[in-house]
Amino acid sequence: MTATLVPVDDPAGLTTGWVEAALREAGFDVSVSGVEAEPVGTGQMSVSLRVRFRHEPETSGVPETLIVKIPSPNRDIRQLVSPGYRAEIAFYRELAPTVAVRAPRCHLAVANDDASSFTLLLEDLAPAVPGDQIAGATVEAVASAARNLAGLHGPRWCDPSLRGASWVQPSSRGAHRFTADLVARALPQLAERLGPALSDRDRGTLEDAAGVLASFLDARPERFAPIHGDYRLDNLLFGPGGEVAAVDWQTLDVGLPARDLGYLLGTCLDVGDRRAAEADLVEAYCVELARHGVEDYSASACFDDYGLGLLQCPLIIVLGAAYGTQTERGDAMFAAMIVRSCAAIRDLGSIALAQALA
Repeated sequence: MTATLVPVDDPAGLTTGWVEAALREAGFDVSVSGVEAEPVGTGQMSVSLRVRFRHEPETSGVPETLIVKIPSPNRDIRQLVSPGYRAEIAFYRELAPTVAVRAPRCHLAVANDDASSFTLLLEDLAPAVPGDQIAGATVEAVASAARNLAGLHGPRWCDPSLRGASWVQPSSRGAHRFTADLVARALPQLAERLGPALSDRDRGTLEDAAGVLASFLDARPERFAPIHGDYRLDNLLFGPGGEVAAVDWQTLDVGLPARDLGYLLGTCLDVGDRRAAEADLVEAYCVELARHGVEDYSASACFDDYGLGLLQCPLIIVLGAAYGTQTERGDAMFAAMIVRSCAAIRDLGSIALAQALA
């Protein structure tokens, strides 16, 4: 944080004075005479606003609009997810310049000491629009997203310096068992929340998955890269030319790269489409990794990692449903993701793969 600019944590704080100071801090020498802000997106852990402003001189190179991201208005949520806020700030400040994934440019990031209050000034990628997690995506859209994902993983593939990065979450067998226990304890709450939308078969798959999550999180430590953690349609922006950009980096971590790939394919494609296309999609991702310098990683090894990586789906879905604010759309989203991903976990034998690594 700069000495003079404090973060805004409420839309009312986006005054002409604050916006002018922020733009000047970002390198735009302008005077601001008016600000308009409107909510965008459906984030539950933070708030995003599209900001328009009147400024002089008009030919200053300032974009017509910017996205301002601030923390949740719920102060209890802020404290709970402040590690995620720190991770997102670190992505834009530290990691983004070192990888090739398409993401919004960050013009400015300010935060207090524990990141419970922060403001990000981000590039507005309109007319790109977020995907629809409930409706799902076409195979072509997911293929573009998978290639973009390789741009996150490939440039820092097995980079040992990642282990000491400020944004990496503590990793140990004890921490992994704790996370697995959280998922197991949250399952009854999820079942009550979704009711008949959660079939007995899928609930059984989620319960079996919870039993192997600690082994899954321990698995294959020799293969690692930065991972988004929640790389799905609602967190992806699709442009009119088919380009894809990733947003919402609060689950950033280091881990088995195929966790992101499994989560993408497992939650975003209808079951029939995924079964028909997953081999080609995994191969396309693997080919793109090679373009970013990844060597000695065969298509068969990549596909095996993908099968294991599908267990990222119950990990994020169950915890997201347990600790996020309940909404009608959220329930429909989680139900759709569960149906798709549980079928994939059964098809690929993901639970057996994790058991074999225990």
